[in-house]
Amino acid sequence: MPTSSAWRSTALAAVTAAALLAASGCSGDSGPAGSDNPGKPSDLASQQLDWKPCGTPSVAQGGGTKPSPLPGGDGGWECATMDAPLDYAKPNGDTIPLALIRARALDQKKRIGSLVFNFGGPGGSGVTGLPSFGKDYEKLRGRYDLVSFDPRGVGRSKGVECESDKQLDAYYAQDSTPDDSAEVKTFTQGIASFSGACERHSGQELPHVGTTSAARDLDLMRKVLGDKKLNYFGISYGTELGGVYAHLFPKNVGRTVFDGVVDPTENSEQGSLGQARGFQLALDNFAKNCVSRGAACQLRGSTPKEVEKTITDLLHRLDKRPVPGIGGRKLTQTQATNGVAQALYSKEFWPLLEQGVSEADGGNGSLLLALSDSMNGRDQHGRYSNLQAANVSINCADSKQRYSVAQTKARLPEFHKASPVFGDFLGWGMMSCSKWPVRGQWDTPDVSAPGAAPIVVIGNTGDPATPYAGARAMADALGKGVGVEITYRGQGHGAYNSGNACVQKTVNSYLLDGKVPAAGTTCS
Repeated sequence: MPTSSAWRSTALAAVTAAALLAASGCSGDSGPAGSDNPGKPSDLASQQLDWKPCGTPSVAQGGGTKPSPLPGGDGGWECATMDAPLDYAKPNGDTIPLALIRARALDQKKRIGSLVFNFGGPGGSGVTGLPSFGKDYEKLRGRYDLVSFDPRGVGRSKGVECESDKQLDAYYAQDSTPDDSAEVKTFTQGIASFSGACERHSGQELPHVGTTSAARDLDLMRKVLGDKKLNYFGISYGTELGGVYAHLFPKNVGRTVFDGVVDPTENSEQGSLGQARGFQLALDNFAKNCVSRGAACQLRGSTPKEVEKTITDLLHRLDKRPVPGIGGRKLTQTQATNGVAQALYSKEFWPLLEQGVSEADGGNGSLLLALSDSMNGRDQHGRYSNLQAANVSINCADSKQRYSVAQTKARLPEFHKASPVFGDFLGWGMMSCSKWPVRGQWDTPDVSAPGAAPIVVIGNTGDPATPYAGARAMADALGKGVGVEITYRGQGHGAYNSGNACVQKTVNSYLLDGKVPAAGTTCS
């Protein structure tokens, strides 16, 4: 059963979706702002990375093949492992290995330094994500070593382990919008079982996978890479990680871009409610587009509301009668809702959404199930990456909120009002941390960064996963003279990877030439 926080993820999910669909045939440890890592051993800061050609990604990273050759055949993807303290409060204790990947700058004479990426999740593997998006950042590779990593608890960085593949198949298929006491009992038991499995298999790591520890890892990485400042490109959750870094180390902030911006002023409930509105807006835009194409639209309805009713009617039927999906697996209401949400991450996937709903309406749930599998990190062989296990682990290590059944039920009417399609799903998803064995660190993260270099913050007016208002909130929270907000009037999650020439030119001018855009710049 996917969690509401999972929907904050993933530009990475879009890449996974493309691969899957092709295959299917269709504890807090914060310190004062500006402080260095407390007592960090000097030998870790001076460690030498052993860069070697990258091998095949692990199942935890999402599997697949070795990274494709770099555009133009210049060099290749290199991988290495960096050691970091497991617990920054005990710097001489155990360490945790962090998996890194890089593509060296094309022009070494004009090289600025490293540009570190985090693509979101939390829980996404940067070691598999960066090569997937490599061509989109080729211009930036002219003067930067492009670097990404698996954050602690993710992929090959001591990835959190929870339930088995078979158990996860059942978990993600179960009803996550329970209608009666029996379904509520099954729902809560599923959460308890999942949380207990995470504790049994990864109990030592769970207190130390939060965003504050990951931000300290970024500063250690900066030193190990030999950079005076951290040049950083954060997407989705990566913007929250970047904001926490800027708060802890404002003097170390280099040229930084936030895209697909998480609202740092919202707690988990407010964030989920905002997502309900955001995904509903994206669905409205999809329905309008479908209707505008007349008879070419595969879904029933002559108005956007009628098209959406086709979808809600399908979901209601699936609640009682799942339809055949892939192999012996059926498409349930939960998986269909998840699949619809997955397809709204990018306008490029709208045709898949249209086709998937149409086919499921006729009794074939394979396409929507493939989309749901993508969101959950399941490959065509039935193996799960640790995307969702890491997502829950990091979010629950961060957020203090723990919701009971009674508290959740009391909030459902507001969620349903925000979105008849996604509201109940996201409302019940607030309970994902209810049985978690580790206490959360904050209600909301502190991202204030007085004295930091300018950070370009991009808001997308049609973003379903990180609604547009979050960009303004982040820019304001970073502080005057730090957050520089620009707007992209588009669809999908994020802006730079949309291919919009205006957004890319604005970002490239800043990262490559240091030209800070005017606040309020708008691209469409």
